[in-house]
Amino acid sequence: MSRKFFGTDGIRGRTNEGVMTAATAMRVGQAAGTHFLRGGHRHRVVIGKDTRLSGYMMESALVAGFTSVGMDVIMTGPLPTPAIALLTREMRADLGVMISASHNPYEDNGIKLFGPDGFKLSDEAEASIELLLEQEPLLVQADRIGRARRIDDARGRYIHAIKQSVASDIRFDGLKVVVDCANGAAYQVAPSAIWELGADVIAMGVEPDGTNINRDVGSTSLDAIKARVVEEGADIGIALDGDADRLIVIDEKGHAVDGDQIMGLIASRLHARGDLTGGGVVATVMSNLGLERYLQGQGLTLERAKVGDRYVLEKMKQGGFNIGGEQSGHMILLDHATTGDGTVAALRVLASLVRSGKPASELLHVFDPVPQLLKNVRYSGGKPLEVDSVKAVIAEAEKELEGTGRLVIRPSGTEPVIRVMAEGDDAAQVERVVDRICDAVKDAA
Repeated sequence: MSRKFFGTDGIRGRTNEGVMTAATAMRVGQAAGTHFLRGGHRHRVVIGKDTRLSGYMMESALVAGFTSVGMDVIMTGPLPTPAIALLTREMRADLGVMISASHNPYEDNGIKLFGPDGFKLSDEAEASIELLLEQEPLLVQADRIGRARRIDDARGRYIHAIKQSVASDIRFDGLKVVVDCANGAAYQVAPSAIWELGADVIAMGVEPDGTNINRDVGSTSLDAIKARVVEEGADIGIALDGDADRLIVIDEKGHAVDGDQIMGLIASRLHARGDLTGGGVVATVMSNLGLERYLQGQGLTLERAKVGDRYVLEKMKQGGFNIGGEQSGHMILLDHATTGDGTVAALRVLASLVRSGKPASELLHVFDPVPQLLKNVRYSGGKPLEVDSVKAVIAEAEKELEGTGRLVIRPSGTEPVIRVMAEGDDAAQVERVVDRICDAVKDAA
C-alpha cells in the first residue's frame, strides 16, 4: 500500500499545507486513538512538542481527535522526543505523540507516534492507521469523551531518568560545557541535567520564540557553538537539534565531532567493560569506513542499515545490539532509551571525558576517517539509475574501489535527487569516481 501520510519518520511537512494541517492532526488523533483502543481500561496518550509556533495548533487538534474517540490526554509541553517515548512507558500510556519536525525550520512540523513500549510504530501499525485515516471516525458517546490535562513535572521526571545513565561515582565538577539547544525542545532540560551533575554550563539556543528553532544554532548550524567554545575556553560543546534526538560534539579547539566518532568512543568504552552487546555497532550505509576498520581492529563488527534511525533501531533489536546511530548524530543507546537521545549520548561523552582526564580533541579522535565525498544530482524525471550507461559507470567504479573503498548510491526519499557517495584511501580517486558517476547520471536524466 502506498503511504499518503507517513514517511520514514512519522508525518512531516510544511504547516498549513498538504498533510500538515490542523484538520489532518485531528484525524490522526482519531485514527491512532481508535487503533490503540483495546480492552476495557481508560485509555491514555502522552503528547509532547518542541517550540514551533504551530505546535499549539497541532497540539489542540490532536487533543480534540484523541478525546473524541474516548482517549484521555496528558500534555507535557516542550520536551525532547526521547522524553515522550520514556514517559509513554512510565505512565503506562497506550501511545505517545511528539509534535516536531526535528532539525527542519520552524515553518515545518511533524507528528511522531510511539507505542506503549516507547518504540516508534512498526510499518504495519502505521499502515493500519493510514487505513483508518481514510474512514469516518468512530466517535464515542458523550459520557465517554476523553479528558485532557497538562502535567507540570514532566521535565523533572525526564531529567531524573537520564541522570541515571551516568554512574553514581561520576561528577562533572570542573568541566566547562557549552550546551546549544537549537532554541528547541531541550532548552530547559539539557542544561539543567548537565548542571545538576556538577558542570559549569554555558547555555545557548535557549530562547525560543516560536520561529527561531534551528535557526543559526544547533547540531545542523555549528558556527555559533564552535566560536563560543573557543571564546569561553570551554572543555567541550554539546550541540542538539530541535527535538534533541541528535548530538554533535565540539572539542575544545572548536572542531566538530560527528556521530561516527561518538559511536566509536561509546562502543569501545562499553566493550572494555564487557557491557557491549551484539558484538559491535549498528550504523547506516553513510558511516565512514574508518569506523568499520576501527571496530574490526577490536574484534567488533559494524552492521549497516538504510539511512534513518528507525532502520538502525530495527537492526539493533534484531541482532541484540545496544549501540547504534548515524553519522549525522542520532545516537541510540538501548540500555537507556528506546529512541535516539542526544542528551543521554552527551552525558556518556562527558562521563568518558571525566574518567579519561584527556582533552576532548584527544578523547574524541577515535579513528582517522577515510576521505569521503557526497554529491547530489538533481534530475527532472525518469529513473536514471536504471539506464545502462549509468549502470556501466557504477560497475566500473565499484571495481576500481574494490578492497580500498566503498560506494553508496541512493535516490532521495523526499526529492528528485540522486545521492552519490564514495570513500576510500585515495582522496583524488574518490573525487574522480564521484564526478564520473554524477556526470553519467546528468547525461541520462
